[in-house]
Amino acid sequence: MSTPTTSFADPASTQSLERAAAALREHNFTVEILDDAAAARARVQELIPEGASVFTGASETLRLSGIEEDINASGRYDAIRARGQAMDRATQLTEIWRLLASPDVIVGSVHAVTETGSLVIASASGSQLPGYAGGSLHAIWVVGAQKVVPDLSTALRRVEDHCLPLESDRAMKAYGQPSAINRLLILNAELEPGRGTVLLLREAIGF
Repeated sequence: MSTPTTSFADPASTQSLERAAAALREHNFTVEILDDAAAARARVQELIPEGASVFTGASETLRLSGIEEDINASGRYDAIRARGQAMDRATQLTEIWRLLASPDVIVGSVHAVTETGSLVIASASGSQLPGYAGGSLHAIWVVGAQKVVPDLSTALRRVEDHCLPLESDRAMKAYGQPSAINRLLILNAELEPGRGTVLLLREAIGF
């Protein structure tokens, strides 16, 4: 197992954030640049209507910011993750996957954002990818400043060299097995303006 790359943990400059935001907006993403995780936490609550069905993709950013707890434990929303975990995977697996694939809102993060306007998400299970790709009516991604990179090739290197070792370490502690890049989603544009919202932070958070 390789070790994480220190350079990929450093927050991007203001200029890089602004270049990424401009490119994403050209590709029909809604983008807001926020100061920190606390601002993102408040903004997510403003963006999601009370009572909406919401699925949170597995994300250290959501956990560390408190957004995961706000959605899954507050009682304000129909928390899809909790519903899915309460179902029997042996007999209801198809229903679970359908439930996860098309919530009103999906909230998560990404592993890289390029200055050319793409989002890159890797996954071992793929549970969050249908909602990100278009199954959800509204997707919200909260993204730390260290995830902004110049281009797609650098984004893929960040996933492999930086994110995978960190996620594997987390998975070993949580599940007793390492993670893997079994599925990779690259979003180059949104067909429907306003469906995808990217909250870019000026601080680093998550992997």
